Amino acid sequence: MVVIHAVSMGTLVTKRRGVLAIVPVESFLDEQPFEKKLKFTQEPIAFNDNDLEGTIQPHDDALMVKARINDFIVKRVLIDQGNGAKVMYPNLFKGLGLKNEDLSKYNTPLVGFDGRMVISEGHISLPVNMEDKEVMVTFIIVALFSPYMAILGRPWIHVMEAFPSTLHVKVKFRTEHGIAIVRGN
Repeated sequence: MVVIHAVSMGTLVTKRRGVLAIVPVESFLDEQPFEKKLKFTQEPIAFNDNDLEGTIQPHDDALMVKARINDFIVKRVLIDQGNGAKVMYPNLFKGLGLKNEDLSKYNTPLVGFDGRMVISEGHISLPVNMEDKEVMVTFIIVALFSPYMAILGRPWIHVMEAFPSTLHVKVKFRTEHGIAIVRGN
């Protein structure tokens, strides 16, 4: 289906082989010729050998970054492409000055890294900021030991339109100012 809201005088609309074309036509009114509009394209986000600088290869390190969560700088935040959840552990929850009264119920059981069922304490929505790009993240709070303070999984990656690379130990995403690069630590 093709919808045209308005066609200016002096244009001809044709449909050829399933392609809609709007082309200029000669006019007796001495109008200005039809101007082509430039198509806006975004700079592609890619990783190359220059992004390996500062890493020791080969490695099997996880992608851990710093993030600003609820206006606190938080280290040891895992970016995990294999995780469908956004998880926060008790040390960070308490460190942010949050209380159990701040939580909403979360009744869906989770499966831990060891394959066991994990019952959450609840969930909470907090702002997460990296390189001045901020999104609201609903964290599930789980009372387990972890070397990480929080895990940002695929939902966060998709909302941020981020491109993580464990090989390069970086995550890249677009901001108002261009492509941001966050190095892992």
